[in-house]
Amino acid sequence: MAVLDDVRALGSQLERSYPVYVRGRLKFRVGQIVYVAFSLDETVMEFAFPKEERAALVAGEPHKFRLPSASDMRFNWVGAELAALEPAEARELVVDAWRMVVPQKLSRAYDLAHPDGPG
Repeated sequence: MAVLDDVRALGSQLERSYPVYVRGRLKFRVGQIVYVAFSLDETVMEFAFPKEERAALVAGEPHKFRLPSASDMRFNWVGAELAALEPAEARELVVDAWRMVVPQKLSRAYDLAHPDGPG
């Protein structure tokens, strides 16, 4: 069972990433692009995810993942119940979301520095 504290430090450590609070919700950004956001009660993590793959993700594990709200369907975005995720899985989703908003050279540098993943 993952909780916010399982990924909070990671979001602050990723290169160019920084935390912000918007209407009381913790979000992580690179520049002005939000790539991870948490619900007010910290039970749901929303994150950047390829649009073309999200339907399969949600259909494959509907107890973990859900589509974004109708108004957010135009974005590369999906939600997850933190309690349904393992901590390592939550960290991997954060890193994958971060990869979507940073240059490839930063993603490759992260891979070299962390060959075993975001563990």
